[in-house]
Amino acid sequence: MIILIAGASHTGKTKLAQSLLEKYKYPYLSIDHLKMGLIRSGNTHLAPESDDDALTAYLWPIVREMIKTAVENGQNLIVEGCYIPCDWRKDFDARYLPEIKAIFLVMTERYIRSHFDSIQKYASVIERRGEDDCTAERLTAENNRVLERCRASGQEVLLIDGEYDVEPELP
Repeated sequence: MIILIAGASHTGKTKLAQSLLEKYKYPYLSIDHLKMGLIRSGNTHLAPESDDDALTAYLWPIVREMIKTAVENGQNLIVEGCYIPCDWRKDFDARYLPEIKAIFLVMTERYIRSHFDSIQKYASVIERRGEDDCTAERLTAENNRVLERCRASGQEVLLIDGEYDVEPELP
């Protein structure tokens, strides 16, 4: 089983990946780690602050082929990051799709506005973020963009609107 965890920044992708790793003992790949490895090694002209669409265009083909390899090898894998496109299904034929479950985390504007202090408080619960220029306005815009793209591609989302209790059961 391949589990894709995607969504905007600060939605809890890394925390969910860590929880699933601990519960199911599946290894997990942070696309951010892959991004930084490629950037630091000089294997791309992109930078950490590059546009998310440019980073997705560069990283997704690599991650996509890693996912195919894991499926072909009968391996479980959690892949986490904001560089998973909402229309990811188009890149896999019928033999791969039953082995992939995607979870797109999206926070509503109401959730962001009423829980912004908690969002900031838990931003570094798994990883140290360092300087964080997170604002409620930016989070709302990013989450709305992800929601619009998911709707346009028919991708279901896990909408976070009330209590934050995100840990789906796997098949």
